[in-house]
Amino acid sequence: MTLKLGIPSKGRLMEKTFDWFAARGVTLRKSGSEREYAGAVDGIDGIELVLLSAGEVPRELDAGRIQLGVTGSDLVREKLSSWDQRVVEVAKMGFGGADLVIAVPQAWIDVDSLDDLDAVAAAFRAHHGFRLRIATKYHRLVREFMREHGVADYQLVDSQGATEGTIRNETAEAVADITSTGETLRANGLKILGDGMIHASQATLFRARRRNWTQAQRDTLKSLEAKLNS
Repeated sequence: MTLKLGIPSKGRLMEKTFDWFAARGVTLRKSGSEREYAGAVDGIDGIELVLLSAGEVPRELDAGRIQLGVTGSDLVREKLSSWDQRVVEVAKMGFGGADLVIAVPQAWIDVDSLDDLDAVAAAFRAHHGFRLRIATKYHRLVREFMREHGVADYQLVDSQGATEGTIRNETAEAVADITSTGETLRANGLKILGDGMIHASQATLFRARRRNWTQAQRDTLKSLEAKLNS
């Protein structure tokens, strides 16, 4: 039985993943046309390439339909509760970096920390009669972060579009979003809280923790890890 490796199916994340494995003696390639989601692996036996969206990789790992997968560390933490009991980080890959952060309007000149945000949130609820809204795609990560830092008077609103635009559209008062440079946030009149870093994400190779692996799969994993660590 082969070991299935899921990687992002397109874009720079796929290209960087191909380059990362190639530098370690394992060649990944798409087979067929650009629109086909099939691939091949050269340089090591017993591995089957599966092309997925980055967001699908955590679910497929958890379900046992793939044994290895490349995706953003933010996506694994967001999509899998108790993620570290379900998957293992094999290697941080050093690309695809982005920070999940809390940002508020630059006009809030006295709000620079989570303590400041907590105070503003309490005052906002007292004045408006409903909780301060934070727009995000990362509900699990934001809730865990806010709970750890004692911020309670807020509500999350789902944002599947341009999260940074929700302030201007008056559908939220703050955002929790992924950023590489912060430029888009600043361009939309937002500033990152000084202690508002939720997670520093990067592309990571994960393996499933499931115990029903065949001996052939375990042997293939050992061979792959030897190549990656050589």
